[in-house]
Amino acid sequence: MLTSVLFWLFVSSIAIQCGYALYFFTRIFNLPRPSANDMPPSRHVSVIICAKNEARNLEQHLPAILAQRYSNESGKPMYEVIVVNDASDDDTEAVLYRLEQQYSHLWHVTIGKEEPRLFKGKKFALGKGVAHARSSWLLLTDADCAPSSENWLGAMVAPLKKGKEIVAGYGAHRFRKGFLNAFVRWETMHTFLQYSTYAMAGMPYMAVGRNLACTKDIFLKAQQSEIWNALPSGDDDLLIRICATETNTEIVADPEAFTFSDTRATWKEWLRQKQRHISTGKFYKKRIQNLLAFYALAHALSWILFFILMYWSDWSILFIIMMMRCAIYWTIWQTTVLKLKDKKLFRWFLFCDIGWMVYNFVLAPYIFWKNKQQWR
Repeated sequence: MLTSVLFWLFVSSIAIQCGYALYFFTRIFNLPRPSANDMPPSRHVSVIICAKNEARNLEQHLPAILAQRYSNESGKPMYEVIVVNDASDDDTEAVLYRLEQQYSHLWHVTIGKEEPRLFKGKKFALGKGVAHARSSWLLLTDADCAPSSENWLGAMVAPLKKGKEIVAGYGAHRFRKGFLNAFVRWETMHTFLQYSTYAMAGMPYMAVGRNLACTKDIFLKAQQSEIWNALPSGDDDLLIRICATETNTEIVADPEAFTFSDTRATWKEWLRQKQRHISTGKFYKKRIQNLLAFYALAHALSWILFFILMYWSDWSILFIIMMMRCAIYWTIWQTTVLKLKDKKLFRWFLFCDIGWMVYNFVLAPYIFWKNKQQWR
């Protein structure tokens, strides 16, 4: 009797998984990839970067951001780069002064250590940058991120030219050897698959601050919401939660429009980062929370019950059912990693698929617990 109940629970979990894949994730096959080369600059853009003790990253990555192909006919940059130095203790200020001598479209704002803060964490620095922005189009990234090409800026703001108000891009991670790097890259890919296809289904719910464009009006609208200051982090997801609609948001997955950053060096560092990121989930709309929760639960039950029932039931039937599920998912993941130019993830699919179950058990409580981590 118990075996029969567990078997049908397993079948139901697989059915839910496949339903999600067919309804949401197959939309990745039709994900648009605009070309920045076909869309010349039409409006000035403000690129905003918040930096706290980021001297080394700024020195390494800012030149690529300042060398974007986004200029008028005379060759003058049609964008500015604003770096907000948030009370850094390192050489951030000196690095910025030095770079400002080389690039006329770079300038910075410094926040003193004793300056009163209207918003928690990074949001105060981000608000400072937006307040000083001269443009009505904003492109947000982090100090540890580098654009994938000199067409990054043009590709990311292209949907704004068409009337969109929010553009969610892809924040990739550089390849390094080892399972930690592979799992982080897979989890990043999987997260992109989720939020991009949900947006394509008319249900945008998140973005990544490493690569996000929006209008200034949209940002100010988000900043005025009562939930904006609920957490020290989560500015990207909360902006989507407050301002995104079925029609005003677009996903950009052009490989020339990615940003790249390094993964954390240890599991402990990465889990701490994810604890901060995932805590925003409790502010998603209830419909989104339920969909994501059922998806994660079905995923976990599929693997747990598969391993349990292998000892009690006909393993051949279980194997066939699981292989049908994996064929669907791994085909979708293969298409996704091809679009995201990360073929080296192919061989990690099985390990990451099972690993994501463990990941959810470890991090799910942080969706409900108050996040006390601060902007570092």
